[in-house]
Amino acid sequence: MTVVVLPGDGIGPEVMREALRALERVAPELELEEHAFGAQAIRDTGDSLPDETLAACKASEAVLKGPIGDPEFDAAEVRPEQGMLRLRAELDVYANLRPSEHGHVNILIVRELVGGLYFGAKGVREDGTVFDTMEYHPDQVERIARRAFELARGRRKRVVSVDKANVLETSRMWRRVVTEVAADYGDVDLEHMLVDNAAMQFVLETDGFDVVLTENMFGDILSDLAASLTGGIGLAPSASLSDSGPGLFEPVHGSAPDIAGKGVANPMAMMLSTALMLEHGLGRADEAERLRTAVWNTYWELRDPERTSAFGDAVLKELS
Repeated sequence: MTVVVLPGDGIGPEVMREALRALERVAPELELEEHAFGAQAIRDTGDSLPDETLAACKASEAVLKGPIGDPEFDAAEVRPEQGMLRLRAELDVYANLRPSEHGHVNILIVRELVGGLYFGAKGVREDGTVFDTMEYHPDQVERIARRAFELARGRRKRVVSVDKANVLETSRMWRRVVTEVAADYGDVDLEHMLVDNAAMQFVLETDGFDVVLTENMFGDILSDLAASLTGGIGLAPSASLSDSGPGLFEPVHGSAPDIAGKGVANPMAMMLSTALMLEHGLGRADEAERLRTAVWNTYWELRDPERTSAFGDAVLKELS
């Protein structure tokens, strides 16, 4: 099995180094290929997602990606984030899984990742008006809904579908299609909830949620809110899955250029993303659980390690 490694920008190479040390301990037979991506790829090739990198990703079993972003390119014509969006679209990783687990909180957000406002028509009119369009096809909604219901069957059998059906036409279609899909999953309970109410309930009654199904922008916002309930986005992993090709696995946090190179970044989210890769990308649930357990045990022991490598060393000790 081949895993393409994209170290990323800022603290990316540092946290990726520790994740790969742990990965090689639990699955030493995996073949790892490192490729250029993000800010460094722009400097080297003028493109944040070079053709060679994209081809390697498509040919792999899974893609393990570090955080990207660099202030040097924040206002540039070519930006690292453009490569990220293109990679998601090219791999068609439409199902973004964002687990938030800690204490009484056990939520899995299933976010549609390749449609909606981020991918709809956008532009500037002659009068200076700027527009972004939220667009969805019913087929896009059906496939992400089926993914959410399938995942719910392996959990507590409850799906909350989040939308803004009282205002948005796309949400009204979303609600209709999700309801139709639910008919095929009689063993799973479905509740529809408006996004503003969902945000409030996340804070007030978090333990009432199991699987949360939602579109791209709402999922982007709610998943960060859920992460804040379980330690913050610095600890949050993610998996982005397609129906046929490789999945994309990455931490939720950014590249943190202000602490890059200091060796103080916490690699926990990168390691937990690696565990998601083992489970959902490579079908190796036992190794995934072994790594996940080691990471959480290390977290409870160290909480806030002074050095990136110290956290990695402690995880390796747990795995020995």
